[in-house]
Amino acid sequence: QVQLVESGGGLVQAGGSLRLSCTASGRTFSSLAVGWFRQAPGKEREFVAVIAWSYGHTYYIDSVKGRFTIFRDNTENTVYLQMNNLSPEDTAVYYCAATYYRGRFNQAEAEYAYWGQGTQVTVSS
Repeated sequence: QVQLVESGGGLVQAGGSLRLSCTASGRTFSSLAVGWFRQAPGKEREFVAVIAWSYGHTYYIDSVKGRFTIFRDNTENTVYLQMNNLSPEDTAVYYCAATYYRGRFNQAEAEYAYWGQGTQVTVSS
């Protein structure tokens, strides 16, 4: 079993930055891909970014490329999502999720077996 705990959400003005953290307990992230999803009010949950823990490969949706960076800290067993130049459209509950990595990334939330509880990100205009 993998337990995921997110932190780092909050309120920020447009153009500002936040860093979200996702820490695993129960096992390491080895052999897993760790992704971030978000759900805005009234919208479906959407995939944002993912990293293959053992290889460091990453993938982002177009709307966050150049603004968000996903990276890992092996010593802390933690995946981070650095979010820069935030806009009100980024307002959502952000979730981290993990799935077994088999050489390709999957954006479908049904493929992710482990989920955190979510952290709120609010960007004011």
